[in-house]
Amino acid sequence: QVQLVESGGGLVQPGGSLTLSCVGSGFDFSSYVMSWYHRAPGKEREMVATINSPDGSTKLADSVSRRFRISRDNVKSTVYLQMNSLRPEDTGVYYCNAHSVPLGLDYWGQGTQVTVSS
Repeated sequence: QVQLVESGGGLVQPGGSLTLSCVGSGFDFSSYVMSWYHRAPGKEREMVATINSPDGSTKLADSVSRRFRISRDNVKSTVYLQMNSLRPEDTGVYYCNAHSVPLGLDYWGQGTQVTVSS
């Protein structure tokens, strides 16, 4: 059974930091492209950050490229999103995604809520 379980969300003040984690199981984590998506209130889900394997190359959305960092630990089957200098517009649900290019498969986590507010 495939599972992606996110954690680390919460309430943080503007300018603060959070680190999200996503643990995968039930699939070959190391062969999947891992991504984080953000769904702001009332908006569509958008890609925030992506990390490939095994080279670890990354791509971040322009709005977060100077503030967020994505990383992965294939031994722990975990992908991280380090978020710094958080802004109110970063508020929303963050989803973990696993994508297999050759298999054309996508898996999603249940999401973790991040609220940036004073």
